[in-house]
Amino acid sequence: MLEIHQFPCLSDNYGFLLHDPATGETAAIDTPDGAEYLKQADARGWTITQIWNTHWHPDHAGGNKAIVEATGAKVTAPAEVEKISPIDRVVSHGDTVTLGDFEANVIDVSGHTNGHIAYHLPDAGIAFVGDSVFALGCGRMFEGEPQQFWDSLDRIRDLPADTTLYCAHEYTQANAKFALHADPDNAALQAYAEEIDTKRAKGEPTVPMPLGRELETNPFLRADDPAIQAKWGGDRPAETFAALRAAKDEF
Repeated sequence: MLEIHQFPCLSDNYGFLLHDPATGETAAIDTPDGAEYLKQADARGWTITQIWNTHWHPDHAGGNKAIVEATGAKVTAPAEVEKISPIDRVVSHGDTVTLGDFEANVIDVSGHTNGHIAYHLPDAGIAFVGDSVFALGCGRMFEGEPQQFWDSLDRIRDLPADTTLYCAHEYTQANAKFALHADPDNAALQAYAEEIDTKRAKGEPTVPMPLGRELETNPFLRADDPAIQAKWGGDRPAETFAALRAAKDEF
């Protein structure tokens, strides 16, 4: 079985190391802080052999250089990462990458940035989604368009409901406040928000999260729900999504 080590870094990022005990290979999923990744890997006796970037932002690819210099790790990333880091293998939607015998499918989840990708490992039941979707939220639409971003979220919605999503930031408490504003009558959301408050009061992470629960509670994944559309408007889900995203930006 793959081992996943999750740890906080920078102000609100999570770092992830994905380790295959059978081969000894370790992938760094994004690199917010190269020194911290090296420290965390060394503490476990792991050597980082690969880097899988989801998008080009510095809090996701800014540590590539330090890790590559220390370990010789090979960088797999969307082409946009070339803005800040050399890439050994450029990947896009439909490609696959491997760690030992485990295969990850590359999914286009653009919208936050135009080249954003996610890595779905179906045999492990996990997906690393970067800043495309968060617990009860989604990334800001810095580069994309509403239809593009909604199509990306729809690809995430199509994954098996028992998929565990690993997103890159601890934004959940703030996201929950907006979600309750967006969908105030959702009982499942109300219960989820209470659990989040309890976890954060104890200093516990709210990431990762099961996709199935997000499908019930995350308003950005429910922009085609009649109740959400009635409250937020839009003749098409992408229009409703755009209204939600604009409201969250001002919330």
